[in-house]
Amino acid sequence: MADIIDLAATNLLSPVILFFVLGLAAALARSDLSVPEAVAKGLSLYLLFAIGFKGGASVAAHGVDARLLASLGAGVILSFVLPFIAFGLLRVMTNLNRLDSAAVAAHYGSISIVTFVAASSVLEGRMIDAEGYMVAVAAAMEAPAILSALWLVARSAPDGGRMDATLLREILLNGSIVLLVGSFAIGAITGQDGLDKISSFIVAPFTGVLCLFLLDMGLVAGRGLREVRGQLSLGTVAFAMVMPLVGSLLGLGFGVLIGLSAGGVALMMVLSASASYIAVPAAMRVALPEANPSIYLTLSLGVTFPFNLTIGIPLYVAVASAIVGVT
Repeated sequence: MADIIDLAATNLLSPVILFFVLGLAAALARSDLSVPEAVAKGLSLYLLFAIGFKGGASVAAHGVDARLLASLGAGVILSFVLPFIAFGLLRVMTNLNRLDSAAVAAHYGSISIVTFVAASSVLEGRMIDAEGYMVAVAAAMEAPAILSALWLVARSAPDGGRMDATLLREILLNGSIVLLVGSFAIGAITGQDGLDKISSFIVAPFTGVLCLFLLDMGLVAGRGLREVRGQLSLGTVAFAMVMPLVGSLLGLGFGVLIGLSAGGVALMMVLSASASYIAVPAAMRVALPEANPSIYLTLSLGVTFPFNLTIGIPLYVAVASAIVGVT
């Protein structure tokens, strides 16, 4: 417990977390501080490019083996299964209708790449190594949850969710997925030589760019919380903090079963505990336009995201380190 508290305190006082808090506080105080949309998009593209390329270079150095394939398979299974668990919890803990419950559940089967990046930074700060191919697992977990949500809706809604060419294109060609997978592939092809050539661009500036991006995320989260104040029940907010813990336990089980390192297990827990606020909302706008975006965006970005940054990541890293052991 002392290790968890110590790691949490360290994480809370890191520049990455404090910039998120700054943005959140500024939005709640109705400050006119803002990050231009084009700049925010550029920061997002940079983070996806950098984490994907570094992951691909790590895979080139590691090589493809059974553990990598097992990790990818585990990620896909988790992404399919977690929405059903989330849906069940939502029906018990909240008064949301089935359509909104399914839309929210999809977010909790997919992943937050920024939460993954923040966790990777924490591991690097504590000098805990993790398998570089975990970024490929992150990419694999983006889309399956959307299919699970559509199945849940199709079972009950008169017209169900729409699975057509437009939605398939939205899922498979979503910009974040394309860039993450594409940069990962380029990193895997070029390997360490390619990484060395652009390391001054994607290694040294990485944390600073992440701080600015999280400042913007804090602003977005704060505005969302302001807009839905009074609309979210206590049970709905509680779900957004309980579900990450449930997901992390499943990620822990799969990570240990596969034989990942402490860092790899921690990242599997983070991926299973995070909630999407980029790829899934874009798909939900096409697939379930009747669902309320203020609910699923506020829960994923305004509640679960800060919960994972401040409490979740330190907890997952400490548990993984205690169970697997740090070498």
